[in-house]
Amino acid sequence: MSTGIAPARARTRQPAAAPVRTRATETFTAPDRRERGSLRRFAWPLGIYTVPVAILVAWQVGSELGWVSEKIAPAPTAIVQAGVDLWQIGQLGPDLLISLQRVGLGLALGLAVGISTGVVAGLLRSGEYVFNGLVQIANTIPLLAILPLMIVWFGIDELTKVLLIAFGAAVPMYLNLFAAIRGVDQRLIEMAQAAGVRRWRLVTRVLVPGALPGFLVGLRFALAYSVLGLVAAETINATSGLGFLINRAQTYLRTDQVFLGLVIYAVIGLLADQLVRTLERVLLQWRPSYEAA
Repeated sequence: MSTGIAPARARTRQPAAAPVRTRATETFTAPDRRERGSLRRFAWPLGIYTVPVAILVAWQVGSELGWVSEKIAPAPTAIVQAGVDLWQIGQLGPDLLISLQRVGLGLALGLAVGISTGVVAGLLRSGEYVFNGLVQIANTIPLLAILPLMIVWFGIDELTKVLLIAFGAAVPMYLNLFAAIRGVDQRLIEMAQAAGVRRWRLVTRVLVPGALPGFLVGLRFALAYSVLGLVAAETINATSGLGFLINRAQTYLRTDQVFLGLVIYAVIGLLADQLVRTLERVLLQWRPSYEAA
């Protein structure tokens, strides 16, 4: 007689598990710390500067073999020699010092404005209504487009150059800091508020660490745009600085000195980027991506 109840073995039988695709798993498995260190050590001996150094070596070799004309691009050794000659006659040092002073003053002013307005707009809704629209408009205006207006307003003195550099640094600083503050995980804020954390402690213990990565991104862009502002300021109505050196070299068809000015601009940008990378290693040690290898 049939009872209508399936045997226990039939009830507990489960479908066969799908085969595991080990090949796909191995493909997407991230290398451990030792493997990452070995890749950086052997494949990229100079880190992010491996490719630029390789280009310089190829450039020098091409110049020595006559593949690259001196009128188009002098050899790196010729550019270095041009810098040595200008330094010995007392022209490169003062121009470099003046450019560094300009970019330092403009960067300090731009960061002060960008950080203060970014914090106010990020923490207060009324601050967002006051500053965000203006900064978004300013973000679409190129530096070279605003330069004639600054000359009309402030003349061709140092103030115009410093304000142009500050304009280039303040806008990206504000945008990134505002986005970083508003991008802090809302659940962390709610947990802190539920725990009875007061506002100042909430800002210093939750908002500041959460917004710090975005702040450093903004700092990197601010440093880069301050150098661009320096280039724009010194190529027009300048009587000193690296831009003046480049314009004078163009007048006398000294291609090596033109390249020298460009190389100095590039070195300033690389040093600024290295400064931000150092700050990231020091301030973001708590993030897994910034662990020491």
